[in-house]
Amino acid sequence: MSDCLFCKICEGKIPAAITYRDEEVVAFKDIGPKAPFHQLVIPIRHIASLVETKPEDAALLGKLMLVASKLAAEAGFAASGFRVVANAGPDAGQSVPHVHLHALAGRSLGWPPG
Repeated sequence: MSDCLFCKICEGKIPAAITYRDEEVVAFKDIGPKAPFHQLVIPIRHIASLVETKPEDAALLGKLMLVASKLAAEAGFAASGFRVVANAGPDAGQSVPHVHLHALAGRSLGWPPG
């Protein structure tokens, strides 16, 4: 999608601190971190919201979770814990219309969120 911020990051048109990339997924550090460890994990293919996903996206969605977990573990948070958040729609806090996971760690994360 030509005007999507995250698509532009995937295309290299906007700089980002990329921490992971393969043929389907990109991860990068959040520019406004809410925790000491805060990375976004996104599909390269544009999907505006979780609401738009289809059954055939199940493997890709699972891969996003696996990448988030891998990055948190590599950063040393496997034992102490981390949180993975997906927001769908503006009332949930989704500010960029491109499916993405927030992987957060490095401080106590209260419950309930929001």
